[in-house]
Amino acid sequence: MDSQMDGNHTAVTEFILLGLTHDPVLRVVLFIIILGIYLVTVLGNLCTILLIRVSTQLHHPMYFFLSHLAFADIGYSSSVTPNMLVNFLVKRNAISYLGCGIQLGSAVFFGTVECFVLAAMAYDRFMAICNPLLYSTKMSTGVCVQLLVVAYIGGFLNASSFTLSFFGLIFCGPNRVNHFFCDFAPLVKLSCSVDSISIVISTCSAGSIILFTVIVIAISYIYILITIMKMHSTEGRHKAFSTCTSHLTAVTLYYGTITFIYVMPKSNFSTDQNKVISVFYMVVIPMLNPLIYSLRNNEIKGALKRQLGSKISF
Repeated sequence: MDSQMDGNHTAVTEFILLGLTHDPVLRVVLFIIILGIYLVTVLGNLCTILLIRVSTQLHHPMYFFLSHLAFADIGYSSSVTPNMLVNFLVKRNAISYLGCGIQLGSAVFFGTVECFVLAAMAYDRFMAICNPLLYSTKMSTGVCVQLLVVAYIGGFLNASSFTLSFFGLIFCGPNRVNHFFCDFAPLVKLSCSVDSISIVISTCSAGSIILFTVIVIAISYIYILITIMKMHSTEGRHKAFSTCTSHLTAVTLYYGTITFIYVMPKSNFSTDQNKVISVFYMVVIPMLNPLIYSLRNNEIKGALKRQLGSKISF
């Protein structure tokens, strides 16, 4: 049963996720590709967390934040990818009303935490390059913990606004969601009684968080760029900028796709394009982040070599 009587309405009790494609051959190909991506995502980010925890050389604020970015990536991908993989194997991928709300909330939570952690990492680079003498004081363990508390509280509040908005909607008609997960916009389209106030609150909540974190990142890197340009040593400029390239790459990929999805006018791209871009920022980017930081960061590569060397010698 996918509906039940509720007064004069038929209340939807489950949703059908239409997924990415109905082509049986393409579904098998996508299942294999996305399963591989998900396994690399989980293993890569878990290895990042473990390496940072066991390597004393990486016990710095930058890597402390990186370990939480890895945790957010695992949660973000896991909120949608397992269900998407199931969708490739079954003809009718149903998700319960409660399950849909939980999936929406978890995706928003981890996505928001990622925004805040990326902003915290930008602030950390700003302090390290622009105020090196005050770095140990301004980025003490207590400050780092406070920044993370803000990140997780912000994630909880934003996720709560979306989840409460979802449960405030009334679904009494179609229950086929044209997406591979319970995204908020297609769910609003299915609702027969839209609570505009809660939707506005959710939209403003997400928009303000994106805007705030983008401003923090932009201001941090403007000051970083000014400081680097004032350096007389070419080697010093190269070293300072090299510590930021991994973070800049991750920020560009994540915020670039978010902007394309949620800021660009909807008329500029189709629902299918929207789904493809969503796959990139919810499935592919969480896999790319540990690769970006491991391939472009000498300290992580050095710590990994030391750990592998100690295990082999043992």
